[in-house]
Amino acid sequence: MLREISILLELHYLNVINQLIMSTILLFAGIGAPEIIIVALIVLLLFGGKKIPELMKGLGKGVRSFKDGIKDIDEDIKKDIDPNVEKKD
Repeated sequence: MLREISILLELHYLNVINQLIMSTILLFAGIGAPEIIIVALIVLLLFGGKKIPELMKGLGKGVRSFKDGIKDIDEDIKKDIDPNVEKKD
């Protein structure tokens, strides 16, 4: 009897977790063009037309730095695996 109750509780908890995951997926899947336009207009109002290119330039530098860091880590891992591989610059 206790075993059956514990199995039912496990199934209930798994169902609750599944519902939470599905609601989270649906929350992010509902983003469409109108929502993106609204967010872009809010950003434009908050930062103004002159600041946005500066923000994008900083974002581009950050992405470039991140990619360079990933490449360096990848080369270090390859170097650890095969010591004959030299670092590319």
